[in-house]
Amino acid sequence: MGKAVQLRPVTAAEKRELERLSRSRTAPRRHVERARMILGWLAKQHPKVIAAEVGCHITTVYYQLHQFNAGGLSFLEDGSRSGRPLQYDEQQRGQMVVTAKTKPEQLRLDFGHWTLDRLVEYVNTVLSIPISRSQLADVLTQEGLKWYQEKTYFSESPDPQFVEKRGRL
Repeated sequence: MGKAVQLRPVTAAEKRELERLSRSRTAPRRHVERARMILGWLAKQHPKVIAAEVGCHITTVYYQLHQFNAGGLSFLEDGSRSGRPLQYDEQQRGQMVVTAKTKPEQLRLDFGHWTLDRLVEYVNTVLSIPISRSQLADVLTQEGLKWYQEKTYFSESPDPQFVEKRGRL
């Protein structure tokens, strides 16, 4: 059988904060759940009971107990996670955004407005930045550009011969 897990001594200030968080309706849910886990442990509840009340697995209760013992109330916050680093630096992201905001005619292209597919092709070939359609859409969304809001048909037609083709009114 494994070694029994012990809770370190809890200060009065920590207990007050845990009790406040356990009743909170505005604090992040994970903070409330973690506070309830520690308070359940202080009330001498069995870890299975704590897990059932909080709605998590028993191993999560033990993990959070260890986190509290190691770091005090800082266990409430999620630790930093490793992840894939940004694939595109700020200069590349800036080039993509400036290109998206530039009219294609100014770049001597034969179309009047950008589509996401055209922009991906331009970024891949001319700017030599390998990027997928969805990744470029994410980059532009992060910079505040939304393709679906662009309404080119309310402005000038991209076709230079539009007036002649249109005919008489």
